Amino acid sequence: MSFGPLVSVEWLQEHLRDPDVTVIDFRWYLLDRNGRDEYSRGHISGAVFVDLESVTGAPSKTNRGRHPLPANWQLQDEMQKAGVEDTTKVVVYDDAGGSVASRLWFLLGWSGHEAQAVLDGGLQAWMGPIATGPESVARGAFRSKPPDRTRILEFEAVRVLEGVPLLDARDRDRYRGEREPIDPKAGHIPGALSAPWKDNLGPDGRFKSPAELRTRFAELGADNGAVAYCGSGVNATHDLLAMEIAGLQGGRLYAGSWSDWSNRDAPVATGKEPG
Repeated sequence: MSFGPLVSVEWLQEHLRDPDVTVIDFRWYLLDRNGRDEYSRGHISGAVFVDLESVTGAPSKTNRGRHPLPANWQLQDEMQKAGVEDTTKVVVYDDAGGSVASRLWFLLGWSGHEAQAVLDGGLQAWMGPIATGPESVARGAFRSKPPDRTRILEFEAVRVLEGVPLLDARDRDRYRGEREPIDPKAGHIPGALSAPWKDNLGPDGRFKSPAELRTRFAELGADNGAVAYCGSGVNATHDLLAMEIAGLQGGRLYAGSWSDWSNRDAPVATGKEPG
C-alpha cells in the first residue's frame, strides 16, 4: 500500500523505525475514558500521544461548538512537541475505527502538511510491538501553513447551503433525535442526510474498498462533493477521509457541527429521512 490517506499495519510494521515516520496515538473518548491513560497502559512502540483537546481552539462568534479548529501556532506547537518535521510521514491511529484519528489527518491537511495517513484498523489491528509509559522524542521543526479555508464551512454558510449534500456522520439514533448524550438539542440539521461514519467500515473494522465507498457516497448524492458534520467536528472527518479513499473530491467540514448548530436559534429536524 502506498502512503496515505491510509496505511496498513503491514506497511507500518515495515516502516515503524524509519527516521522520517512519526506515529501519533490520538485516542480520545466522549465520555468515561481518558486517551492519555489508555496510551500509558499500552500503545504502538515509538508512538507519541497527542491529546485532541491540545489541538482544539477556543469558541468564537462563528463557532460555538465543543471542538473549534485550532490556531496555526497551536497545531504547530503540538506537532513540534510530537517530533514532526515538514517532511515527516505522520501515521495517526486510535481504537475507534479511525473516527478520531481522522480529525488529526484532516487538521494536518488543512494546515498544509502533505504526508499524513490513518492506520487502517487502528490499534486493534496492530500485531507489532506494544510499549507502556511515555516516549521521548526530539522536538521537530514542523511549520503550519495558512489554513485552507475552502475546506471548512461555518454556521452562516451551512444555514443557506443549497445544491450540495449535507451529511450527518453521527449514529442514526442521534440523527433521528432519539438520543443526545451531550448537546442541548436532539435531532439534526433540516435537509441533512444520515451518513454514519461507521458505515465506511467493513466487519473487520477496516475501511471498505474504494469502489464500495464510491457507491456509498454516490447513493447519497455526494460523488461531486459534500459537507459533513457530526457532534463537534471530529467524527465527521471520517466521512471526508472515506471520500478521499474513494477518490472523490470536494468534501468539506462544518467545523462547529451539531454542537454549534444546537447552541443557536436554528431549526431542528427529528425522525427519519423523507422517503
